[in-house]
Amino acid sequence: MADLTILVAARDEEESIGRAIAALREAFPDAALLVADDGSRDGTAAAAEGAGARVLRLPRLGKGQALALAEREAEDGPLLLCDADLEGDLGPLLNGSDLAVAAFAERQGGGFGIAKRAARTLILVRSGFEAREPLSGQRFLSPLARAACFPTAAGFGCEVRMTIDAAHAGLEIQEIELPLRHRATGRDPSGFAHRARQLLDAVLASGPLAENYRGLRLPLVGWAFATREPVVTAIGLADDLLSGPERGVRSHLRAGLTTGTLKALAIPLYGLVRTRSLSGALLVGLAANFLNQLDTRPGRALKVYLGLAPLVRAPLLPAVLLAPYDLREMTMLGDSGSNALGAMLGLSSVDRFTGRGRRLAIAALAGLNLLGELRSLGELIERTPGLSRLDRLGRP
Repeated sequence: MADLTILVAARDEEESIGRAIAALREAFPDAALLVADDGSRDGTAAAAEGAGARVLRLPRLGKGQALALAEREAEDGPLLLCDADLEGDLGPLLNGSDLAVAAFAERQGGGFGIAKRAARTLILVRSGFEAREPLSGQRFLSPLARAACFPTAAGFGCEVRMTIDAAHAGLEIQEIELPLRHRATGRDPSGFAHRARQLLDAVLASGPLAENYRGLRLPLVGWAFATREPVVTAIGLADDLLSGPERGVRSHLRAGLTTGTLKALAIPLYGLVRTRSLSGALLVGLAANFLNQLDTRPGRALKVYLGLAPLVRAPLLPAVLLAPYDLREMTMLGDSGSNALGAMLGLSSVDRFTGRGRRLAIAALAGLNLLGELRSLGELIERTPGLSRLDRLGRP
């Protein structure tokens, strides 16, 4: 295929990437070869370039994110995805199917099959397709499959979600057994850790996803706060799943009845029921919307929450656990998470502040909400030197 692009996601594959690229160049002489270097700390990029591939150097984000960013750099047409340590001929995958997946003829290494069985079950439940090789990274995608499956889900969940998306789009999926070899993981600590990450990423990739500011398709994990604030989390999740293009209170009000306007009414009403006071309702509603306005870059809303939570004795543990994943663009809070964080701050403020203190808190939050409607809080943070450095801290 003259318009074929081969995408190889690689991380710390200096020893094998050169051989893999040379073999692909020989097998597909007319194809464009693009390597997504996922933050390698060795000579992977140089070795790939030396073998004749074009290399896209990326921060260390994860396999799915690397593929998604590299796909944007590829010309229009079909794609062939290949792991950097693969040995064998992938030519039979170009058989005319929309999504063709390589199944290894012989099992190499691996654990007890838990991750693979779980991935099969997730694909079957979500799409009805019975997959033999749910985790195989060797895949051919027609232009139709490319449009349906990209941007890919994050991390090692990209293959599982790719199959689900192709099945939902009604595309032809075929698994083809091939005599392939790769560096197998064993039954040792590193192997079990790798398969645990595969399992977690596959589970997250099978749930609700949303695109972040860079267009990466990440799992929404705001539901993790449901144990603390189930009502607000559910209200935010409905907005995550059903919202339209409207952004900001004014935009939602102009659009009429939207999930955003329902959220703007429902969260303060919930605060009123919980606190039995108008000031409590205002604190909960304003705090939820403030954190929601901040959630436009990785880790921003969580950093603000973690900075304010000790002042009002709000719970810290859920936010601390999610912060590394949010900062590294592995997951997203979404409206469910950011609104739940704000509600937790608001409710804790009601318990902490009385009288003048509560009025000052309401005034401060009202001013910040108004500022966020008139100007972008994110832009203000990025233009303020000290805040900008703190905002970027911990990101790739």
